[in-house]
Amino acid sequence: MQDTYGCIKWNVEFLPLEETPESQQQKMEKLKVMFQQADTNPEEELTGIDLKETFTRNLDLKGKRLLDYLTTVAVSKSKVFLQTYARLQRMRGPQSGCSDDVKEMVLLLLSYFEEKEESMLLCVEDTCLADEVQLEQVPLTPTIIVCGQSCYSSRRYMLSVDRNLVSTNISSFISALCLMFGSYYNFNIHYPSELASTLEFLQRCFFSINPEKGTKVENKNSKRRLSVNPRVLTLIQDLADHEWR
Repeated sequence: MQDTYGCIKWNVEFLPLEETPESQQQKMEKLKVMFQQADTNPEEELTGIDLKETFTRNLDLKGKRLLDYLTTVAVSKSKVFLQTYARLQRMRGPQSGCSDDVKEMVLLLLSYFEEKEESMLLCVEDTCLADEVQLEQVPLTPTIIVCGQSCYSSRRYMLSVDRNLVSTNISSFISALCLMFGSYYNFNIHYPSELASTLEFLQRCFFSINPEKGTKVENKNSKRRLSVNPRVLTLIQDLADHEWR
């Protein structure tokens, strides 16, 4: 159930009658070619959607409302969250724009759910080359390498998966975020428990992947998990209430 969560074309145990090991290898080679192209067909992707297009569309629909809720309602509920917001404002400075709003939104979501930035984002020097990244300090799960002292100052990103750099010159934070999220599906990686709420919120609200059952969170114990993370569900409901006020 964890492996198939959110996927529409899972690797079944037995090949369909029309498939052979050779045809499967051909499809693998096709996926490598698709990776290099900008106009891939989303129907051929594992999740059945164009992640960046879906994220951008939902960002237009929900991004401003979420950021407004986090910077007005949420800051009044938690002293720690308020301190995080003040720190991010100092880091952001006078800059404004869609890209910086997305960075702030993700960083505030991590703080709201009390999850650590370094589990998703690792800052290195802005002049750091790919072979200079200290990969032993990077989490095993998909991680965005921020080339700069903060997301706000960075104009270049890398992506690490299993402590291997799979993309070393990503020009926008949105692209880096979509690549990071897609890696959990492309490489069949479970969400780490320390990012469980943030990733599921992004999955449901911004990537429109809403399985009716199961979970993609790693199972470190035998405790049964609910179909929807209660903290994620609470934020979704609070956002809906906030919209009508």
